[in-house]
Amino acid sequence: MCSPIGSRFSRARSSASSPRSGGWTTRASSCIASSWKAAPKAQARHPPPPRPSHRVSESTDPPRRPEGGRGARAAWLVGAGIFLSRIAGLVREMVFSFYFGNSAVADAWGAALRTPNFIQNLLGEGTLSASLIPVYARFLEEGREEEAGRFAGAALGVLTVAAFGLAVLGVLLAPLMVHVMYPVWAPEKQALTVRLVRILFPMTAVLAISAWGLGILNSHRRFFVSYVAPVLWNLAQIAGLLAFGSFLGWEAIGRDADLMVVLAVSAFIGGVLQLGIMLPWVVPVMHHFRLSVSTKVTGMADAIHNFIPVVMSRGVVNMVGLLDFILAGLLASGAIAMMRYSQMLYMLPISLFGMSIAASELPELSRAGQARVEDVRERVRGALERIMFLLIPSTLVFLVLGDVIVAGLLQHGEFGPDDTAAVYAVLAAFALGISGSAASRVLSSAFYALRDTRTPARVAYLRVFVSAAAGVTLMLPFDKLGVGTLRLGAVGLALGASIGAWTENFLLRRRLGARIGPHQPRRGRTLRLCGAGLAAAIAGLAAKAVLGSAAPLRTGLVARVLGPYSALQWPVVMAGTVLAFGVSYLAAASALQVGVPLSRLRQR
Repeated sequence: MCSPIGSRFSRARSSASSPRSGGWTTRASSCIASSWKAAPKAQARHPPPPRPSHRVSESTDPPRRPEGGRGARAAWLVGAGIFLSRIAGLVREMVFSFYFGNSAVADAWGAALRTPNFIQNLLGEGTLSASLIPVYARFLEEGREEEAGRFAGAALGVLTVAAFGLAVLGVLLAPLMVHVMYPVWAPEKQALTVRLVRILFPMTAVLAISAWGLGILNSHRRFFVSYVAPVLWNLAQIAGLLAFGSFLGWEAIGRDADLMVVLAVSAFIGGVLQLGIMLPWVVPVMHHFRLSVSTKVTGMADAIHNFIPVVMSRGVVNMVGLLDFILAGLLASGAIAMMRYSQMLYMLPISLFGMSIAASELPELSRAGQARVEDVRERVRGALERIMFLLIPSTLVFLVLGDVIVAGLLQHGEFGPDDTAAVYAVLAAFALGISGSAASRVLSSAFYALRDTRTPARVAYLRVFVSAAAGVTLMLPFDKLGVGTLRLGAVGLALGASIGAWTENFLLRRRLGARIGPHQPRRGRTLRLCGAGLAAAIAGLAAKAVLGSAAPLRTGLVARVLGPYSALQWPVVMAGTVLAFGVSYLAAASALQVGVPLSRLRQR
């Protein structure tokens, strides 16, 4: 599939990665009247507020009720945008698996996208949000719109220079990077990977710049469009595959390597479209905007002070993912493929729930961080309770129904039953760390709001060490196990990632507790949520026993009705079992009186 163009490799790895289906948007507003009201320049330049002490001061006044409605509504908007982009991403993966399955060409795509994706994650939404939003939101809260506009322009200028500089460097060093990271690959596979990397690095620069718009709009509480914009990124890739793979027949005549290059070009076009659709929304909210590359603009010193440790923190965390891929490249054929498909699925609830809640809470936490510790504590507790309500069932659904989910979404074309069983095993290992990883995003946001970026960075270093050590220890024993021709070494790497995620969560909770006091979800509520999840798991297993199971393969009612070879068999089984699980969870949560977080989200 990627040697001489046209020849198919034996079934190897695959996986299409997306650089974070995050997005960026804007909305229109007028600034003529506000410019007349702006204070004179001498008065507008307020001295920066003193840096808070390490421990947040307590207040004897009763805590104010946090603006939960605003945060919950924002979380729903972020979640809705991410949901739509993730659905588009799932469709993209379904099309991808049909054309490439667990082939070596798909393996090259996963490796090629991972390296520039590492750079995008360093400069992207999470890093900029942690360094940009606290400063920009503080200016807005204090009515310093002119300084906010100048700061936003300087941040964009510096980011543009950095992003495109790294992109050029990545294009030039692509052959060396691929050879060092994947030394055991065949020359043809390395050559295709280099070709893809050189297309994807410029795309990553465009997406990193888009993260600036997301940070600005989050500060203005404009959430939906920015997170739904990645739909265009996914649609561009789907269109490219369908146009050249099916309509022009490249897949039928074995031009898989060329089709993969088309996919990379389509991804670049999609990145440009994603940035372009944001601009009409970003520009109107920019008051007193002035593009520059100066680091002397008011606020830039604070942003850089926050940015460096956050980059180091995220760099270490993302290094775990990159290291996992490098290690997977040393395992038996198929390891990278299984990790890519599994990560695509397990990141869905983290993105929908963990990232949406963390992203929407950061501006409010930043404002609360300027006020009182009680406000921060209540916001963190409320965010964690919403996450637990949503991610406990997400973990369980992957553990008990992951096989039919994988089969329903991916099992067609080049993706067969053995692939389903192997990906399910890796997905279950990743699922064990979902709640810990998502909750850590909220805890890190709380530290960022308190203008402490060093603590999450230090904890992230330890997470990397634990994840790498556990992954290396477990991957070789698991690589001796197999499903058909595929080995399961990737399961060991996934378990290492989950262990590292919970280690990070534990340390962040301990250290945040020392700053703001007890902030954990109420224990009784958590236990009842676990009970509701257990009831849902039993219902899901019962539905799977009736409808059919993919791993181990067992036909059921759906196969007898539709036929064992029907293309609709596994999608129907997936829909039926997941529906039974979801309805049972909501019913049990309501009966146990732990449905309040969901009702609050609806009301707000």
